[in-house]
Amino acid sequence: MPGEFDFIQRYLSDRQVNRKDVHLSLGDDCAIVKAPENVRIALSTDTLVAGTHFLASANPAWVAHKALASNLSDLAAMGATPAWVSLALTLPEMDEAWLAPFCDTFFELANYYHLQLIGGDTTRGPLSMTLTVQGFIPESTALMRSGAKVGDWIFVTGELGDSKAGLDVILDSALRTKPFALELEKRHYISTPRIVVGQALLPHASAAVDISDGLIADLRHILNCSGVGASIDVSQLPYSSELLAYCGDETLATQYALTSGEEYELCFTVPAEQRSTVENALAHTGTKVTCIGQIRPQGVFELHNKGQAVDWQINGYDHFKA
Repeated sequence: MPGEFDFIQRYLSDRQVNRKDVHLSLGDDCAIVKAPENVRIALSTDTLVAGTHFLASANPAWVAHKALASNLSDLAAMGATPAWVSLALTLPEMDEAWLAPFCDTFFELANYYHLQLIGGDTTRGPLSMTLTVQGFIPESTALMRSGAKVGDWIFVTGELGDSKAGLDVILDSALRTKPFALELEKRHYISTPRIVVGQALLPHASAAVDISDGLIADLRHILNCSGVGASIDVSQLPYSSELLAYCGDETLATQYALTSGEEYELCFTVPAEQRSTVENALAHTGTKVTCIGQIRPQGVFELHNKGQAVDWQINGYDHFKA
């Protein structure tokens, strides 16, 4: 079995072409990087722990994708362009059968987004990983949670709810006989970071957040930071045909779309005068976007179905209450 330095040499070194802004990466005490002029650096750190974010028996390629894609999603929510990543990996043992597919997928996704691994750490212990991603934002702007105004329209990208259904299947093998169960399990791990969407939104959106704890929970981050409320038409929530077949019921599928965590889609708000501009700009990204409601005055939070009030006692995902 390889030791730490053998691991770095075998699995991490020479996997990427050096970015011009990386002056020193793997193999020394620190990385040395240089940011371009007139940009700020966006940073995000996430930890994934076996038993909380994935099963230790999960496909290591899927785990790698989930780990990196979830971090990239944070950059997307700020409108940032990916640049660098560090990886701290804790392993019970140096298992080559696990490491090879994990690293192959990690670098495949990193290379796609021109993201370079510049450092990190390896240690022995319960399986977990911590990633820190860094990206560039123009000096004069950024997408934040605090800019929503009354009258802004609320949008989401993609389709919601698949990740929650996939987690159901992961936690209860008896559900594997339900329609599309295995596909939904895969979708729990495999998301698409909306980097291009975030960049396209920079000049137009008033606020944004990525959906990691469920739409109903993450939208509240925007509302709290912006000092506003919201009205959501649940009939407009986008979900997949596979989720509907799995749930067997439109109401349940809609509730999954509201509460599903680890979706890594974007929720964002757009001033009324920018709505058509944003819809045209995003049409060129190849990403589905759906208007689901509108920002209201602070203190208002309502769910309705085409104007008919909906009284659902539901919440998003909380790691410390799960």
